[in-house]
Amino acid sequence: MTIFLLVIIYLAFISLGLPDSLLGAAWPVMQSDYGAPLETAGFLFMTIAGGTIISSLVSGKVLKQFGTGKVTCVSVLMTAGALLGFHFAPSVVWLIVCAIPLGLGAGAVDAGLNDYVATHYKAHHMSWLHCFWGVGATLGPIIMAQFISEENSWRNGYFVISGIQFALVIILLFTLPLWNRVKKNSNIPLNEETEDSKSVINDVEAKDVKPLQIKGVNLALASFLFYCGVEATVGLWGSSFLVNVKELPVAAAAGWVSFYYGGITIGRLITGFITFKMSNRTLIRMGQIIALAGAALLLLPLPSTFSLVGFIMIGLGLAPIFPCMLHETPTRFGKKHSQTIMGYQMAVAYTGSTFMPPLLGFIASHSTIGIFPFCLVVFVAAMLLSSEKLNAFLTKKDLLKRKDTSSGSNLIM
Repeated sequence: MTIFLLVIIYLAFISLGLPDSLLGAAWPVMQSDYGAPLETAGFLFMTIAGGTIISSLVSGKVLKQFGTGKVTCVSVLMTAGALLGFHFAPSVVWLIVCAIPLGLGAGAVDAGLNDYVATHYKAHHMSWLHCFWGVGATLGPIIMAQFISEENSWRNGYFVISGIQFALVIILLFTLPLWNRVKKNSNIPLNEETEDSKSVINDVEAKDVKPLQIKGVNLALASFLFYCGVEATVGLWGSSFLVNVKELPVAAAAGWVSFYYGGITIGRLITGFITFKMSNRTLIRMGQIIALAGAALLLLPLPSTFSLVGFIMIGLGLAPIFPCMLHETPTRFGKKHSQTIMGYQMAVAYTGSTFMPPLLGFIASHSTIGIFPFCLVVFVAAMLLSSEKLNAFLTKKDLLKRKDTSSGSNLIM
């Protein structure tokens, strides 16, 4: 029963990834059909991201009231309807209208499923969960490209992916009872670091405090902000850097950026197995160091081939960071607040991916795209610093807790 529900969750994450890369793949044809300016795609992206940020922020309360299963089912229904709306949209205005439920649905699914897996399953499942998101994000453009090349119809591409989402809604509807059963029967520890985690969790849950008042939450949010800033910045500006600075052909540059995404997807698949031997905290640190080394490699005046190595290193380095940080949430801050904090983390993550790449683009337009690797190094270094400060704080807190416990035991003796 637990495994069956996990399969459903994996399918839901594939469906979460499917729409994420559709707009970019279809926009060249959509722009021509609507006679819209190029920057309209940016407005659509911002609308979707805005909806995602809002739903992530309120997801804690919604999930507590209705449960993860129901919220996931309704949210996927919203995204399916929005994608169907894209298929029928007669104008850009209608695309913007449909982009709102698309973003709102995605944010709730993301926050809800991440928290559910972090709370009820072990760390390797979180890495594989985000690997399946990569599968969906890869399949979306492939499906769209097939319809554009054969029928020159982006609308049919949206229609088919909408159909896949509606099929998932039916599956989710019939499996709703499973969510509560697995929740009741789940006795999986929050992660393998049981001794370290218990003291932090019990200390946090013993106090009736608001999630944002818990010490260390701001450092966790900063880590998510800079992580997604790095991930999205490489995806958006990596090709431009390779073309304008390294003087690669456009097609070759696009291919090299695809290796970066391949590094993330394959890295997360591998990370799922490594979690059996290493803790989340170690994997996060190792990933950040590898990503920092890859970003530093882009800074050096080396032949362009080394840039490919740098992109792959950044992808492999980023692979374990996001899923492992998510899985650490209930361990760091307690199960009582994990749903709400997970929503905040997803909101800040989407904020990073929405605003940090355009900020770099704005600066580059007034200087040069050559600042790309410098910004990456700064972003990764800031993420590493925030993460390590949080680790130091939690370690110190745990030591103090153990001292208090030890003192109490001595007094009793």
